[in-house]
Amino acid sequence: MLGVTEHPHRFALINELHARQSESCRAPECITHYAMLRGEGGIGADRDHVAALCKRHGAAPPPPDSAHYSVDLGTMRLKWERHTEFTTYTFFRSLVSPDYFETSADSDLPQDWKDATPGELIAAVQVALHDAGNGGPTFDDLNKIFVADSTITTQVSGGGGQVWTDFRLHGEGFSRILLCNRSMSERRAGRTVQRLLEIETYRLMALLGLPIAREASPKLSLIDGSLTHLTLGMNASSDEESDATLLRRLTRVSADIENLSTQTAFRFGATEAYYALVQTRIAELREERVEGYQMIQEFIDRRLAPAARTCESASRRINDLSRRATRAANLLRTRVDFALQEQNQQLLSSMEKRARLQTRLQQTVEGLSVAAISYYAVSLIGYVAKGGEAFLPGLSSKISLAIATPVVVAIFWLMLKRFRKKVEAAEAEE
Repeated sequence: MLGVTEHPHRFALINELHARQSESCRAPECITHYAMLRGEGGIGADRDHVAALCKRHGAAPPPPDSAHYSVDLGTMRLKWERHTEFTTYTFFRSLVSPDYFETSADSDLPQDWKDATPGELIAAVQVALHDAGNGGPTFDDLNKIFVADSTITTQVSGGGGQVWTDFRLHGEGFSRILLCNRSMSERRAGRTVQRLLEIETYRLMALLGLPIAREASPKLSLIDGSLTHLTLGMNASSDEESDATLLRRLTRVSADIENLSTQTAFRFGATEAYYALVQTRIAELREERVEGYQMIQEFIDRRLAPAARTCESASRRINDLSRRATRAANLLRTRVDFALQEQNQQLLSSMEKRARLQTRLQQTVEGLSVAAISYYAVSLIGYVAKGGEAFLPGLSSKISLAIATPVVVAIFWLMLKRFRKKVEAAEAEE
């Protein structure tokens, strides 16, 4: 042991590099491949389905946590793989018939087991692997096997083999691939077969995004028109009510865009990933041209690439509409906020004017209050002075009132001023 703490996923990550190895293929051999669309769940049901087939043939079932498994079932071999969205079942069997596609690798499978296979069939491929030493297919053979106008042939693995296909459906819904082995080893032939099967499977998985892109196109055009109309309406509207109405409509358009993005994002992203895988597998074939025929790369570039670009274009258009709607909404919100700020400023100015007026009125009331209180206080002093004349003959009530009046007014004015300062100081502290 190294004497250090190991990462919990270390062994799993190392083993992942060696997982899903290709099967060795010895010519003559026939291969039947199924890809079942399953979504992102249901791996347990797929594993149980394989286990049921193993039980019928007395073979060991796949491990409980496995996502891929290879097993010898006697008359045939099975390679099962669980991918993110689909599950593949590939059967291998020695080819005994001189007819390239007369024998099917899964001919011994129980029909009830086939019918119970979970998922929806997305790809079904038959591959015939022959040895060049026994002679390759003749021109008449190729015309019987493939559609003449669509036949594609190319040399692969540096001239170690030659492939024929037409990417069309034939008997019982299978596409056909004929591989003639010239100098490839069994392992190398197995890798070539696997790449050809993956090209066909990933090609169809990539095309799943095309119907969605076509369905989304008229919706995008409608949303684009609505967004353009709303943007133009922003220049025409000038009042708060119009801006609020535009903002509500713009919010609904943004919701439609986000809803469409949610519905299509995964599929368009998957199309991009599958298309990249197809390109990688074609590059791994190391094709060499056979004069007078299309190569697989040329066929994919002419037929699959436009579909991938359509999905990419729809995805970019959705993202562009989302950005445009966001910018328009931000601009409209800015204008609404600016209008509110202007209203608030006007309201504050009006409140300030009212406050100044109220202060003036308050000062007037305070002056009147001093006068009124002083009047009552001086009146009381006058009553006292008149009563004092009886006891102090030299005391004049009029002179007493004249002297007391300014003193009383000054006292009450100073008291009111001092009280106002205390109130203002308390408000400043708050």
